[in-house]
Amino acid sequence: MGTISKIHEMLTTKQCSCEELAKSYLDQIEKSNGELNAYVNVTADEALATAQTVDKKIASGETIGMLEGVPMTLKDNISTKGIETTCCSKILTGYKPIYNATVWDILSKENSVLLGKTNMDEFAMGSSCETSYFKGAMNPFNTNHVSGGSSGGVASAVGANIAAFGLGSDTGGSIRQPASFCGIVGLKPTYGAVSRYGLIAYASSLDQIGPITKSVEDAAIVFDAISKYDDKDSTSKGYSGTSTYETLNNDIKGMKIGIAKEYLDGIRDDVKEAVLAAAEVYRSLGAEIVYFDLPALKYALPVYYIIACAEASSNLGRYDGIRYGYKTEHYNGTHDMICRTRSEGFGDEVKRRILLGTYVLSAGYYDAYYKKAQNLRGTIVKAFDEAFEKCDVILAPTVPMTAFEKGRAVSDPIETYLTDICTVPVNIAGLPGVSVPCGFNAKGMPIGMQIIGKSFSEAQILNVAYKYQQAAGENFKDTKWGVKL
Repeated sequence: MGTISKIHEMLTTKQCSCEELAKSYLDQIEKSNGELNAYVNVTADEALATAQTVDKKIASGETIGMLEGVPMTLKDNISTKGIETTCCSKILTGYKPIYNATVWDILSKENSVLLGKTNMDEFAMGSSCETSYFKGAMNPFNTNHVSGGSSGGVASAVGANIAAFGLGSDTGGSIRQPASFCGIVGLKPTYGAVSRYGLIAYASSLDQIGPITKSVEDAAIVFDAISKYDDKDSTSKGYSGTSTYETLNNDIKGMKIGIAKEYLDGIRDDVKEAVLAAAEVYRSLGAEIVYFDLPALKYALPVYYIIACAEASSNLGRYDGIRYGYKTEHYNGTHDMICRTRSEGFGDEVKRRILLGTYVLSAGYYDAYYKKAQNLRGTIVKAFDEAFEKCDVILAPTVPMTAFEKGRAVSDPIETYLTDICTVPVNIAGLPGVSVPCGFNAKGMPIGMQIIGKSFSEAQILNVAYKYQQAAGENFKDTKWGVKL
């Protein structure tokens, strides 16, 4: 039974009240957040008010939904009406949206209990959570190590049991990578399956909201709730397939699970061994393991950084100090005010990506870089289409390594860019992918693998992940932190 199902049972059988449950989570946040730095804004009043509403429904004999009363968190780039939403950037300090993101609108109407907003790399640009204006979130397995990025605060909170689940965003691996580092489950849905309305944009053609949870079952429950068509998002399609939760236990005997050799190139030995051991678990369950070549993967990282930075350059042009957020104190004229505001308000990593994006979009370089990257994006999409003619799903490492020590991303940013090498192809092609724990290294740090499927095959990849969790449950370990249900 997953965390969400346990909480639902506890509430419906009146083992505890929703207010008591919310208070226990808030107490644990107060005790542990000083060390973990997972939360940047705790919304205790809102959480307790929602909990009291749920308690009144239960007391009156009303049926409650699976997510009602469940304590959860949101990444700080998901808009919440009246609640500060900063993208963990100085330039958005004090900004309180006047509307809710669609995903939060759905969950708030379900009476999910919002504990607070969680830490992230500034504007989702980073792989360690350390580019945050509020400093990084730490790994619940070892607080000398990072939680990953950019949804590091959500992963830290869920991994430390100070949130039952959370929503993050994934532009190039920002859900799956921190989930891998923190030994939990992260689902990046198909592009368009979950509304992006109210998600503060990094790269609009790559961004996707998805759940970060303790178990595959929890991920399926949350995905089923938030994957609705939204006419406020022009790219929204919603998910019209079978309920992912109801199909979790389907047999995978005879299924073809593919492993692209290129996904194993340059991967640390302990990670490679764990992924190949997981493949043997699938073989024991009756699946067929198929090895094949996917040479187009070598283009993925440069294509991603060109497209993502180009779109970021455009999206972040709106932060000028005039309408909302931070504004410099001393300036001479409007032009100087905008220059000073952006120079003071953005961190170094964000500035680097804006500069790169502006460069590849500039006259004389557009054809050489951006246009070529878009053409290669089509090549990568076609390569995945051909790969799925050979197999049903693809098995790969989530990250080439385990969580690195804090400070390393700052001293060697190039190495942290390489952590995205296994995750960015999924975003480029708009495919779904789920990261699940598949072992630990010699120091006890979690290793993650990802299962990649065709567009809108979330039911299939979650089923494949669930069968692994059933067979290798020892890889889904708890940490010392937080609420124990």
